[in-house]
Formats: sequence, structure tokens, C-alpha cells
Amino acid sequence: MHAIRALIALAFGTLGLGIAEYVAMGLLPYWSQDFAISIASSGHAISAYALGVAFGAFALLFMRKLKLKTILLILVVVHIAGNIFTAFAPSFELLLPARFIAGLPHGSYFGVGSIIAQRIASQGKGTSAVAIMTAGMTIANVFGVPLGTALAHTLSWRVIFYLVILWGLLVLLSCALWVKDVGRIEDTGFKGQFKFLKNKAPWLVLAATLFGNAGIFCMQSYVSPILTEEAGIALEYVSAVMVAMGVCMVIFNLISGKLCDAFRPGRVACYYQLAAVFLLGGIALFGRHEVVCIVLICLTAGMLFALSAPEQVSILRCSPGGLLLGASSVQAAFNLGNALGAGVGGIPFTYGLPLAWVTGFGAILAFFGFICLFFYYRYHEEQFSAQI
Repeated sequence: MHAIRALIALAFGTLGLGIAEYVAMGLLPYWSQDFAISIASSGHAISAYALGVAFGAFALLFMRKLKLKTILLILVVVHIAGNIFTAFAPSFELLLPARFIAGLPHGSYFGVGSIIAQRIASQGKGTSAVAIMTAGMTIANVFGVPLGTALAHTLSWRVIFYLVILWGLLVLLSCALWVKDVGRIEDTGFKGQFKFLKNKAPWLVLAATLFGNAGIFCMQSYVSPILTEEAGIALEYVSAVMVAMGVCMVIFNLISGKLCDAFRPGRVACYYQLAAVFLLGGIALFGRHEVVCIVLICLTAGMLFALSAPEQVSILRCSPGGLLLGASSVQAAFNLGNALGAGVGGIPFTYGLPLAWVTGFGAILAFFGFICLFFYYRYHEEQFSAQI
């Protein structure tokens, strides 16, 4: 019972992080209007958050001597502070550093949270525990982001960040009360945290995360034009499809966790990544058919979080002596993949290519991710202990 409550507290945290990150995509027009800047300029707020995620992964190393629970609580406090600065930012020049601060704890929270989840889980249930923690992020896609966009439209974009702040206080309280002390990680010194990177295995997992997410985000970033222009679906139904995508994320995330308890995480991730290749290719080939397009898009969205838990656990297993860096760097790779996918997916729009190329390019990127996972699973995974 104690473990379940702890995992729920951790999931509360990923829900708050998910809303704080993804809601920004729907707020660009409101920031543009409020601060009298272009839509393109307002997009820098998303980049600032992503930079915070990447920087925070390395900043975490300076807290390596603290207990994991203490680190977790510090990260939640930084999350709350970043969103307070965001909510009350009087200008866009101050919004950017506020978003950077809000992004700092993102990858680190997932990293520390996944280590804690593994340690409190029952024997052989570690990946399911990580999947439960990650479920908060998937739920954010189903309910949080649409709610945030609606609040911005009817009231103010600042309101959603007020709610994120209040939610952050709830997360802080629940983590303080429900997450037990699981001790510290082994301190191998600052340089020792990087030694695991001499092995090929973590690089394969990180590359797979980057390319795999980039492939799926080619579709995710441009799902609206794919549905309306390629499949001919009316614009008013796009939001319903996006909710269905979020539901698939929740379902596949939990299924993936269960599968990883029975099979090696690298193997599960490898097969899911191969499925993503075929699904993206299917959208490119058959995207003009409404029902087929919707089904394939929803399944592809499910692959995004079907891969999350096994990749998170895989990097933990192949980063002995550098758990904090490994656990948080996979989230940095995830975010870099998002940016790469959005960039590559935009190429057909820039050069006037058919829309099918959006997911066509995505399938190519996802295939690179599959190759990386195949080599990791086939030649490296067995040498690492399942004990975190």
C-alpha cells in the first residue's frame, strides 16, 4: 500500500510537469497577443523550456550526495518556482528565463523518480512502477493540455499556471508524506558519473530515444494538417482525435510496463519501435483514408509512451556509477528528439512536398531508432544487472 501511494505521488509530479511543458504549444497565440510579438518569437518560450531540461540533467550531478527523496523535493520546489515566475512574468523577456527555470527539474524529476520507483517496487515489478509514474505525463495529454488551452481562451493563459502552482504544492506535500526514504545513490565522484558513457550501450539507448521520438514527433507535431488536409477530416473533430491519442498513450504505457516485467525492457522497446516504423509508414501510404488514418495515428501516439518506460529502465541498467546522469539524460534525448521531429516534419511544408512525406520522414527516423535498440538488445543488454 505504501509503494502504491508513493507511485501515485510520483505520478502527480509527472502530471504537473506534463501540463507545464505541453500546454505551451497551445499558448503561442496568447503570448503573441499579450506581449505584442510574432508567433515565431513566442515559440522561443518552448525552446527555453527544452534548454532548461537539458541543462537540468547535468546540474543534477551537483546534488548527487543528497538522499534521493531530498533531491526529489528540491526539484518539486524548483518546478513550483519556475511556474510562479511564468505566471507573473510582466514581459516576454522575463517569461523566457521563467520557462528555462521551469524546465530545469523536468528530466531530473523523471530520472530521480524512476530510481525511487525501481527501489520501492516489488521484485520483478520495477518497469511497471516506472510506467505508473510516467502515467501522469500521459494523462496530461488527455485532459490537462486541452483544459489549459480552454482556460487560456476563456479566461487568461496565466490561469493554467496558477493551477500548475497549486498542483505543485499538492505534489510537494504528497511526495513529502508518501515517498519513503530510499537512501542515496553510490557516489563515484563527479568524474565517475561519466564513466558509464565509455560503454556503447547507453549511447545506443540515448540515440534510440532521440531518433525514435523524433520519428513519432514528425507525426505528433503536424497531426492537425495530416488529419484535415491528408485524410479530409473536419477541423472540429481534430480535438476528439487528440483525446483518443492521449487515451492510447495511457493504455500502451501501462501495457508496456507489464510486458517489461516479463521480458527484458530492451527487447520490448525494440519491438515497439519496429511497430512505430510500420505505423508511420502506414500513415504515409494510407493516410488519405479517414478511418485508417485515425487508427494509425492513435496507435502511433501510443508507441510514444510504450517506449518511455522500457527506455528509462534500460538507461538505468546500463549506467552503473552514473545513475543520476543516465536517468535524466534520457529525458534530454527525448526532448531533443521532439525538436528534431518537429524540424524534419516541417520539411515537406517548406519545400512543397506531399503531406505523406511528413510521416515518411518520421518512419526513416524511427527506423534509425529501431536499429539502435536492436543492437542494444541483441549485443549489450544481457551484461547489465536488473538491480538499480
